[in-house]
Amino acid sequence: MAIDEELLTVAAVARRLGVAPATLRTWDRRYGLGPSSHESGAHRRYCPLDVTKLMLMRRLIASGVAPCEAAQRAMTHKGEIHVESVELEFESREELVQAIVMAAQSFDTIFIESELRKDFEKFGMVSSWSQVIAPVLYLIGENWQESGKGIEVEHLLTEVLIRVLRDCVNELRAPLNSQPVLLAAVGEELHSLPLHALAAALAERRIQTYFLGSRTPLEAISGMVKKSAPPALFLWAQLKENAQPEFFRDLPAVRPAPRIILGGPGWDRQECTDVAIVEDISQACIEIERAVGL
Repeated sequence: MAIDEELLTVAAVARRLGVAPATLRTWDRRYGLGPSSHESGAHRRYCPLDVTKLMLMRRLIASGVAPCEAAQRAMTHKGEIHVESVELEFESREELVQAIVMAAQSFDTIFIESELRKDFEKFGMVSSWSQVIAPVLYLIGENWQESGKGIEVEHLLTEVLIRVLRDCVNELRAPLNSQPVLLAAVGEELHSLPLHALAAALAERRIQTYFLGSRTPLEAISGMVKKSAPPALFLWAQLKENAQPEFFRDLPAVRPAPRIILGGPGWDRQECTDVAIVEDISQACIEIERAVGL
């Protein structure tokens, strides 16, 4: 071990892995995954290699591997291990969903980001949203409602998702539309995560957007429509009290007029005439592609 290698306490390693210190002691006692240079009577100190092997074990367990097998694979892993390079294979995306839920509950943001980016690249944003992200959010929310615990998990996961989705948007180069599409969550709407997913899905299609986000008042939308003349305007409302028809009826007249597209369960279909209403991100992308002439 190099002299300048950082040695970590049990508590410090537990925080990094998102497990209880007692779990580390159990893994040491049961599987031999403890400090590699621990001396009797001395405080337990983990070197970087110890920590990365423990991380490998924890991620294998999250992917569904039995603890005994996970420990054996971590113990026998040869060579240098980088946390970011730990690769897990999932037999189904349902397994991936369960692994991300477990990772969120233990605050493993590195794992969540890594697996989401791989899924985006392999399946595309629309599929990742419907098959992975939405189910993860549902399970996290259901657990919070049933137990009354874990609100911090939902908030942390949301921030990770927003960061990853924004990165996808920022990667857009040479957009196909000359005027950006406008996206907004209207009224007092705070649930803007679907907007971030839509912006990322459109970026995959090389469609640029203006993002107004949560709690966008009518004045802000009207100002953007008047100044930017977007080819399409997507308005999101999760809650009925935020889905007021004034947000698309009282807009300033511009030429050419933007195509109005509504998304979210808050909108009353009977009140929203002469506008497009979509059920999911896939439909929203199709409507917006038509509006920009693709």
